Amino acid sequence: MITRREYLKLSVAAGVALSLNPRLLLADDKPMSLITRTIPGTSERLPVVGLGSSATFSRVAGSEDVAALREVLQALDANGGSVFDTAPSYGASEEVAGRLARELGLTEKIFWATKLNVAPRGGGAADPAEARAQLDASFRKIGKDPIDLVQVHNMGDPDTQLGLLKERKAEGRIRYIGITTTFAPQYEHLEQVMREEPLDFIGVDYAIDNRTMEERIFPLAREKGIGVLVYAPFGRTRLWEAVRGKEVPEWAAEFDASTWGQFFLKFVVSNPVVTVATPATSQARHMVDNMGAAMGRLPDEAMRRRMIEHIESL
Repeated sequence: MITRREYLKLSVAAGVALSLNPRLLLADDKPMSLITRTIPGTSERLPVVGLGSSATFSRVAGSEDVAALREVLQALDANGGSVFDTAPSYGASEEVAGRLARELGLTEKIFWATKLNVAPRGGGAADPAEARAQLDASFRKIGKDPIDLVQVHNMGDPDTQLGLLKERKAEGRIRYIGITTTFAPQYEHLEQVMREEPLDFIGVDYAIDNRTMEERIFPLAREKGIGVLVYAPFGRTRLWEAVRGKEVPEWAAEFDASTWGQFFLKFVVSNPVVTVATPATSQARHMVDNMGAAMGRLPDEAMRRRMIEHIESL
């Protein structure tokens, strides 16, 4: 249990919060604890907010100056986070993050979640040899064996690629396996795979203005004991556009949210089926702010309805 003042000290110690307005994160000295969730079927707990590496993280990873990403990873660790979600298709993200983590001594502390996404040939099956080569490359880039989680990206030929992941899990090379999609036309196929395969995780899109997962996917995940990683918790850019120039409502303090980022993330992780939300960022101050959503209180069902109504009214 730490206070908000102590939380700020941690952020400053990481060298990433000096540019923040302390009022954004620290309204008072209420005790706060890091919110974690158990991976279904295990005793292992993960912080409910992590870091994604698509979008801006990927763009910076492809540049010559990756110092900002070093600070982001430092901020993730310094503020209690551990889950890092990446993929071979996110440009240089996987390789650069792996190298920076080694330099920072964070490789073993990070819960690495990467993906397998060899494109099926001509709409048919993925090349097994190419899939094995891609997975071997992920092991080299990340530098951790076993890798914590590998998921088939965007429903890419589960028969071939999920089959390979099951083999590697049985060999002890991968701890958890899963499958992802953020495309509505693939949701029905996702349900089928969730029912038929021994998945540990799924990765899906979910946000306060995108609650389709609550209808069938989340109940099925609960039924099957499958962990859930949430992508696009800010609705990509939709939610930021909706609240541009608007103040966070004062009543958000009732669940310890003082920024819009925390407002949106606390809605997502207050759904008990969600294991971790992994918003992508290339700025350490945003990483600190995001981790603030994994501290303190979460909204209850009545408050979640109020949050939805507020966003829909904008």
